[in-house]
Amino acid sequence: MTKNKLLRMDNVGIVVESLDETILFFAELGLKLEGRTRVEGEWAGRVTGLGTQSVEIAMMVTPDGHSRLEISQFLTPPVVSDHRNAPVNALGYLRVMFTVEDIDELLDRLRKIGAELVGEVVQYESSYRLCYIRGPEGLLIGLAEQLGTK
Repeated sequence: MTKNKLLRMDNVGIVVESLDETILFFAELGLKLEGRTRVEGEWAGRVTGLGTQSVEIAMMVTPDGHSRLEISQFLTPPVVSDHRNAPVNALGYLRVMFTVEDIDELLDRLRKIGAELVGEVVQYESSYRLCYIRGPEGLLIGLAEQLGTK
């Protein structure tokens, strides 16, 4: 019997209060809005286990077209938990990491729309410069600049 193989990672999901603000932030980061829609009804709740639900979602894609970020704003049922401001060592899904071309230039742009640096930008050996930022609603986002590729 042949073992089923994984084909790809489809997307990472993030739940937010303000879909519009979050879309603008990730667009400034470099993602493109691929689509936006409302998903609702009993069928959707069967997938999530939430029962009848109404969720507005936006799918954003990276410039290379390989990775997607699904941003969700739940209209019903109401959000029941909030761990956006948890530190990086908290349990569960916590952050998403992006490789960027120029971390300093991007940080300057993102700070103008409310991003805050967590800690500092550090260099890992001669390979990467790395940092974490807090984006809209306190979302934790990692940035990595690969060195020696320019």
